[in-house]
Amino acid sequence: MRIRVARPDDAPAVVALRATVYPYLVRGVESTRKMIADPPPTPGWTALVAEVDDRVVGWVSAEPNGRTSTANFGDINLLHVHPEHRRRGIGNALLAAATDHLRPLGVRRVRAMAQPDALPFARQHGFEPSRGMRYSALDLDPVPSFPDPPPGVRLRPVAELDPHVLYAADVVSALDEPGDVPVDAISYQIWQNDVWDNLGLDRTASTAAEVDGEVAAFSLVKRDGDRMWSDYTGSVPAYRGRGLARLAKTAALHRAAAAGVRVAYTSNDEANAPMLAINALLGYRPVAAEWSCLADLTGP
Repeated sequence: MRIRVARPDDAPAVVALRATVYPYLVRGVESTRKMIADPPPTPGWTALVAEVDDRVVGWVSAEPNGRTSTANFGDINLLHVHPEHRRRGIGNALLAAATDHLRPLGVRRVRAMAQPDALPFARQHGFEPSRGMRYSALDLDPVPSFPDPPPGVRLRPVAELDPHVLYAADVVSALDEPGDVPVDAISYQIWQNDVWDNLGLDRTASTAAEVDGEVAAFSLVKRDGDRMWSDYTGSVPAYRGRGLARLAKTAALHRAAAAGVRVAYTSNDEANAPMLAINALLGYRPVAAEWSCLADLTGP
């Protein structure tokens, strides 16, 4: 077994591994290849793989969190090992490599996600569960019923929008998202990389609801073949309470289904009652749970 920095040509194996461990996540080969070849603009981002007999059997990425004002906070993302290769020290090695990468960058508090059966591993390494996350799926045959937009509301594919306008709506709608740290410092450069320039973003299915020419709510779709991920659905605070987030998400689901998507996935913090209620009304069913886990990093 060896741990090494991920290469772009690892993308097919990484996606296949992710599909085995996280069948409810959606990210295609080309967007994964681009992420590795052209890393996110957050300084210090890295991705590592574990190999056994030249086969990729584990993955982790790590970065200082550039989306929050909370100082010295970092993320260890999607640490996972193929089920056939667990309990051999591979997860330990990946975690050690990720934390060793973050410490010199000044990260002192780190977050990682864990499936329920991985919580003992997390606790063993000093991580304590913090927040529950629900993963849900929706079969799009049939699609949820689609009400007519209220008077004065216009639904538009985000392909027709200036990305700076969508960015502004995204930033303000995310300020009160429940989480371990606030999402209150995301730059346009980071947002552009994560959202607008992501190869998986379906700009035609992704939908904004406008009121008097202003983006009031939106729902973003990232797609891989006939599967989609509702990346984020939000509404600008001044327009909340009008059902516009649900309207935008329903329109996005209809557009995605018309383009061949057959199943939609999403995730929500268990404290995000408004979005969980919208998903329940649309017919989403829970398919998995994870926990965010926090630990302090010590040492140089």
